[in-house]
Amino acid sequence: MLIFEWGVDSAENVTEDLFQCVISNFGYPRFWGRYLVRVPNVSEGLTEQEISFIHSKGVKILPIYNELQETTGYRQGISDANNAVSHAHRLGIPRGVPLFADIEQYFSIDNEWIQGWTEAITSSGYKSGIYNDPVSGDFNEAFCNAVKENKKIKTLNILWSAQPELNLSNPRNRPYYTPKAPNCGGNVWAWQYSRDVGLCPIDTNLAINSLVSILW
Repeated sequence: MLIFEWGVDSAENVTEDLFQCVISNFGYPRFWGRYLVRVPNVSEGLTEQEISFIHSKGVKILPIYNELQETTGYRQGISDANNAVSHAHRLGIPRGVPLFADIEQYFSIDNEWIQGWTEAITSSGYKSGIYNDPVSGDFNEAFCNAVKENKKIKTLNILWSAQPELNLSNPRNRPYYTPKAPNCGGNVWAWQYSRDVGLCPIDTNLAINSLVSILW
């Protein structure tokens, strides 16, 4: 039986104040998505102190690689994957954990990039994950074209869907698990169902227990 876990992600570092904001206004997260790299005016990078703090609360970390600019081409996919793996090693993230590429809906992305990313991540010992919008933007076509060329792309990737976007809710009144998937399907194991929450600077998510069990 599938069990769905509630969690959050944030562009800000997880501090005691932010953690208390979440549990006071929403509930206790089972996992927390955090970016591996600091991107000025976009996101703060995960730190060793922050890792210790999150783990001390019994919360798992969902690692997100966000230092992406041009997500087209096979070589670029490999390069981005290698950079993600390098940052994962720097932070002490063990092999076997999924690393999620942050593919926003306005990104240009093609099937060759997905192929390169998937091959390089999986060969490194990590699991390949992709945060994506399967409704708007280029991801749906790119992913399905990659699957046409190599059916293993569908099974090797864990997809984190940004659609549909629903109203804010907490773990007690969370929505039914109904994320959108690419037209060709895929392992949609996580769903970011509400973004830019006003009460705390977080997004809210649901994930199946098969994913949460392998997070860090």
